[in-house]
Amino acid sequence: MAGEAFGSAGRLVVDVWSDVVCPFCYMGDALLDQALEKFPHASGVEVRYHSFLLMPEVRDGDAPVNPADHLAAKHGIPREQAVAMNEQVSARAAQVGLEYHLDRAQAVSTRTAHQLSHFAAAHGKQREMIRRLFQAYFTEGLVVSDHEVLADLAAEVGLDRAATLAALASGEYAEAVEADLRQARQYGINGVPFFVFAEKYAVSGAQPVEAFLQALDTSWNETVGSAATGAAR
Repeated sequence: MAGEAFGSAGRLVVDVWSDVVCPFCYMGDALLDQALEKFPHASGVEVRYHSFLLMPEVRDGDAPVNPADHLAAKHGIPREQAVAMNEQVSARAAQVGLEYHLDRAQAVSTRTAHQLSHFAAAHGKQREMIRRLFQAYFTEGLVVSDHEVLADLAAEVGLDRAATLAALASGEYAEAVEADLRQARQYGINGVPFFVFAEKYAVSGAQPVEAFLQALDTSWNETVGSAATGAAR
């Protein structure tokens, strides 16, 4: 349920706070995927995404800006330095198999993209939607606040385009986004990506695959695994 993390009987739930314009969120998601490929109980793991605003100062309706320009203005650094920082981030992303083109990315408010995430979750397509949004922003340079762009992306992952447009136009999932943001504040989450395994173990940032595997193993054994053992007695 929107704004309510944790809890799913018989499954290991991984709750993820992230933003679709967060470069380390995309990396973290890819690294979690790689860990799940090695995890023997991956079919019993449910990954759920929660909204976080990496750039809360960017408002709906603001014109898109290049990430380097935004970074330079926000931190008061030369644009050349911001470009160099983004190039380092892109190089790190390439190491985990991702293709970043931050030179053509267009930073915008992501509130509407998060509404789309919740819409997709309601139709069983959240994880596919999040991945598509990451690719749209980091690789393709699409404007992920534009309703028509978002509807096209939704259709690509199997969602109804007209229903997507209607949901975004009505703001049906706006409160779900706000609920996630409130919950993040309540949990003291001030940076993303932030992963919580079975309400017990947190992994912050784009950690190595081994860190995710350890969290998966430990949380599975202490929750789903122990419950199964108890039921068998």
